[in-house]
Amino acid sequence: MFTGIIEEIGTIKRIASGSKSAVLTIEAHDILSDVKVGDSVAVNGVCLTATSVSASVFTADVMAETLRRSSLGSLRAGSRVNLERAMAAGGRFGGHIVSGHIDGTGEILDMTREDNAVWVTVKAPDSILRLIVEKGSIAIDGISLTVAYVDSVLFKVSIIPHTASETTLLSKKRGDVVNLENDIIGKYVEKLMGLSGNNGGSVKSDSGNLNRGARDGDSKKQGFDMNLLIENGFV
Repeated sequence: MFTGIIEEIGTIKRIASGSKSAVLTIEAHDILSDVKVGDSVAVNGVCLTATSVSASVFTADVMAETLRRSSLGSLRAGSRVNLERAMAAGGRFGGHIVSGHIDGTGEILDMTREDNAVWVTVKAPDSILRLIVEKGSIAIDGISLTVAYVDSVLFKVSIIPHTASETTLLSKKRGDVVNLENDIIGKYVEKLMGLSGNNGGSVKSDSGNLNRGARDGDSKKQGFDMNLLIENGFV
């Protein structure tokens, strides 16, 4: 589990590509003070497992599914990446709940400066946009950000100078692909309410006594509705 507060910008030193997978060698300094083999590190928002660790580099295996679902396949030697160690239980929770499991990718459409901030516009698929709400949270390349605008095609975030200096986001250019992770709370709410699933289809809830359809014997009624929440004391 992560918070989306980037700790360090690392550099890809080497990529060993397999037929469908890869091994990344990443140069870092600050985060390696207490990272050990087997620990999780978010690399541009993707949760990877450290397979070897030295004083200045660590390696991580990337499987085919991760390459398909993220922008890691576009990395090259010399690419700069956002790094974050797994959240410490006793630390401050400065961002939002980030799992490191990418929901999809988006495309940078525009960057526009407004005084001390920069507006970043990202085009994203409906599967991502339907779970984004204005003033809610989104992780872009592992960075916890607040959504300032969203419509049916794109969303926008506003980047303050500190975020700009501590992450790679403003080094991107128009057309670049970024990793996106929706707020996990929204994903659970969507699932439990029986709304559209990841493939755009209907996801039905199987929740025992809390499933009105199962309780009433009506197979057409699935998931939750407001009356059910009221009856069970949630509203």
